[in-house]
Amino acid sequence: MKRINYQHLFYFWNVVREESITRACEKLHLAQPTISGQLAVFEQTIGEKLFHRNGRKLVLTDTGRIVYHYAEEIFSIGRELSNTLNGRIAGGGMRLTVGVTDALPKLAVYRLLAPAFNMPESVQITCFADKAERLLTETALLSVDLILSDTPLMSASSSKAFNHLLGESGITVFGTEQHARTYKANFPRSLSGAPFLLPTNNTALRRALDQWFESEAINPLVRAEIEDSALIKTFGAGGVGLFVAPRSVEPEVQKQYGVEIIGRIDSVHERFYAITLRRKLNHPAVTAILNDAKNRLF
Repeated sequence: MKRINYQHLFYFWNVVREESITRACEKLHLAQPTISGQLAVFEQTIGEKLFHRNGRKLVLTDTGRIVYHYAEEIFSIGRELSNTLNGRIAGGGMRLTVGVTDALPKLAVYRLLAPAFNMPESVQITCFADKAERLLTETALLSVDLILSDTPLMSASSSKAFNHLLGESGITVFGTEQHARTYKANFPRSLSGAPFLLPTNNTALRRALDQWFESEAINPLVRAEIEDSALIKTFGAGGVGLFVAPRSVEPEVQKQYGVEIIGRIDSVHERFYAITLRRKLNHPAVTAILNDAKNRLF
């Protein structure tokens, strides 16, 4: 097969994404005969049809679907390269894009990402949070340097990704001063009937807590189930109920939310994972974060 013309591939990719040659022409500001002709040349180069018509609609052939899959990754990597180069030119430093699952404690996330801010070369971090399922399964993973999660990536389709267990931390039960006076004595038996703010059922921490409650024959009064860890702490600081957080950030939780330690649960641990793509492993900021978590933080 002749060498692929990436301009032809780019036209093909846009036609598929826009779902029509006409809309692709409008987006690229090109005449329809130009793109139609270039697609015909591209098909001749490949030696197979990329589309077949179903009425007025273009439908990808099996070969077309394969080519589109590779085009998606090729142009995704191209965008990463462009963003990286633009970031270095504009700011003289590096860019780091991080996805964070909603369930992770934000204070722990700050501790995990702190090494990136202390590097010799400046780092601009773009950080966004989303539900674990979306972050861990979307193909948008290709545009992220690092994902911080409470669960490892399990999708068989993501064989290009690596799970790194950064460490684990025991958990601590926190509450207001008034709650501390009521529930600190006789811990953990005092937790039966105590008002609790718990993570939602789709989180690893919630499953571990439920198992612990059952093993200890403790029946808490669940006042709210909240996926976002920072919102749980905000409700807890307002006196709605007790909540848990990693032992590794006890001082920060007490200082920021004005709460007290009710007790510590040794048999329940919150785990922290970093998920990276193979080609992201050499990112200096990612390397610094992984090394610090394994060697110092945990």
